[in-house]
Amino acid sequence: MAYVISDECISCGACESECPTEAISAGETQYVIDADTCIDCGACASVCPTSAISPGA
Repeated sequence: MAYVISDECISCGACESECPTEAISAGETQYVIDADTCIDCGACASVCPTSAISPGA
């Protein structure tokens, strides 16, 4: 299951550069993760300053 970004996202962009598959991009109001590209590595979650990234349900 792909990671997801919650509304706690402050659009800082820290996660985008950490993603090895470039699954993260800027959305209209916050960053988003492409579920088809995400490999569940968790690299993005470890750098998020607001803990807005978690494994999807």
